[in-house]
Amino acid sequence: MATIQVQGLTKTFRTYKKAPGLKGAIRGLFRRQYETTDAVKDVSFQIEEGELVGFLGPNGAGKTTTLKMLSGLLHPTAGTAQVLGCVPWERKDEYRRQFALLLGQKNQLWWDLPARDSLELNARIYGLAPEQFRKTVDELSGMLSVGDKLSTAVRELSLGERMKCELIAALLHQPRVLFLDEPTIGLDVVSQRVVRDFLREHNQKRRTTIILTSHYMADIQELCDRVIIIDHGRLFFDGRLADILDRFADFKVVTVQFQASPDPSTFHPADYGEIVESSPGTLKLKVKRDRVISACKALLDELTVLDIDIQEVPIEEIIRQLFQRPEAGKQG
Repeated sequence: MATIQVQGLTKTFRTYKKAPGLKGAIRGLFRRQYETTDAVKDVSFQIEEGELVGFLGPNGAGKTTTLKMLSGLLHPTAGTAQVLGCVPWERKDEYRRQFALLLGQKNQLWWDLPARDSLELNARIYGLAPEQFRKTVDELSGMLSVGDKLSTAVRELSLGERMKCELIAALLHQPRVLFLDEPTIGLDVVSQRVVRDFLREHNQKRRTTIILTSHYMADIQELCDRVIIIDHGRLFFDGRLADILDRFADFKVVTVQFQASPDPSTFHPADYGEIVESSPGTLKLKVKRDRVISACKALLDELTVLDIDIQEVPIEEIIRQLFQRPEAGKQG
């Protein structure tokens, strides 16, 4: 049985639509107009134990709403879900002791207290034995290199140090399922790297099932073999990250370094692909996959080539193009 099973999950919000002006405000006292918004619409997927899955989508796509339903914070309008054999929104103690939700823009640590005080409070809530608490904190703080920061007031920690302490708090009770919503948002490059390395090691060591949302594609590329993409609340893609290239990137980037400038009357680079960059001695083109070999041969014949480089299109650009497609939100 899969660790997470979601079938037809839907969440609709009903909001009051106020008419403009004083007359509209008065009219609203007697007859209100409402509009409904489908934050999540008929989403289905399943995740096996130990998987680390990237959950992608533009702002407002429904990612956080889905995580809140799976963690029991929201009741769905329709559909079903089971996590570890439990219905999340029933909020049974059996389930609440086995998962953790970490929102990158929310704090669970007390701002004016040392991080260790908040961790001790969490340990009491989860009924952890003192020995288990010390062992877990020592292990996690060592992996994240914040052992010397636990006695510092949270408000005096850097953003990176605070997020590492938040991770310790989320993993203190050794959950079997972890929902991470933008855990590296706002962090510097070094802190992002530390958090990514920690999550990878923890996932491999503990076999924790993790759903990760992030706007940093480096997080997804380095941690997730599988991605689920939603847009306008609907499931758009579910599969291997590498398959996105095969399905949606039908071109490669060819960069040519050359010595002598070609004759503009006879050399037309647009004949070989879409011009990305053109400067003296350098030409970068987007070339259709089925034309890469022939285009490179022709460029070698036309130019005095010093170097030629062929690369896949950056995954960030592919994802951005997917979200900009007019039909993106219509696929399910």
